[in-house]
Amino acid sequence: MKIIVPMAGRGSRLRPHTLTTPKPLIPIAGKPIVHRLVEDIAKVLDEKVDEIAFIIGEDFGEKVETDLKNIAQTLGAKGTIYYQDKPLGTGHAIMCAKDSLKGPAVIAYADTLFKADFTLDKEADGVIWVKQVENPSAYGVVQLNEKREIVDLVEKPAEFVSDLAVIGIYYFRDVAVLKKELQGVLDNNIIRGGEYQINDGIEAMKSKGARFVPGKVDEWMDCGNKQVTVETNTRMLGFLKNDGEELVASNVEMENSEIIEPCFIGENVVLKNAKIGPNVSIGNGTKIINSSVRNSLIQTFAEVENADLNNAMIGNFAKFNGEFTEISIGDYSVLE
Repeated sequence: MKIIVPMAGRGSRLRPHTLTTPKPLIPIAGKPIVHRLVEDIAKVLDEKVDEIAFIIGEDFGEKVETDLKNIAQTLGAKGTIYYQDKPLGTGHAIMCAKDSLKGPAVIAYADTLFKADFTLDKEADGVIWVKQVENPSAYGVVQLNEKREIVDLVEKPAEFVSDLAVIGIYYFRDVAVLKKELQGVLDNNIIRGGEYQINDGIEAMKSKGARFVPGKVDEWMDCGNKQVTVETNTRMLGFLKNDGEELVASNVEMENSEIIEPCFIGENVVLKNAKIGPNVSIGNGTKIINSSVRNSLIQTFAEVENADLNNAMIGNFAKFNGEFTEISIGDYSVLE
């Protein structure tokens, strides 16, 4: 089994954090988004993952490539790096990894997290993960027949088609079939909204008799901008606490401080005269002094003093000392 992860976009809506760190490597509850994504996919598949192919931007750098290969290694898989040099859509991104497009595979966009517990229908040609939503006109949705097979994919329907929104995770029994159809999309220059789309490859498969079924998820969490990323961090902390995971490192240095669960506190964090939580993630080596922090995400080796933070997001090696509450500052920033 392979996992294919298109992630070449930097994530402009999550700036300034993505100016230095690609969005899929932003940590949620102490672990990069893409790491949590591939772990959760592997759990749903319940079988060994042999390869994880990451499609990244050419400017992401050597450290990012090393980090991604290490993520694959934690799952016992080979990590392969491909590059998408132009933002030409999902279909184009997938084809950048064409050398890995064979055999059973899951394709997953790296700004989505989910919780699911179901048996994957491996007799189907494909599975499209969906989530029931209240406002389907804001999403791409699937239309089902009486056999609960997917008969149509409709993007942001003006009239009601269904309330099952596509979350951006797909299973293909043989992804080489999708590869063949996407090559036809590229060769025939089938463009929608200025981009080559995965849906056109799927529709071509369906027109030739391929059977697609929905895979429903219980939770769907976005990491598109600062506000929803902080909310996703909160929800993930709740799930991890319910699962009984240990979220606070044993070597946290505390002096006259309090932690209100759920919180993730990384290694060698220093808390002095601090009230932390609920719903806070703090990365390794960060110092928080004379401060209150709740509903926030603070990355590694940051320094926070004299602050009252709520719905805040602070980057790596950043320094903050001030009265602002709902702040968002990126890596190496100083606000005093």
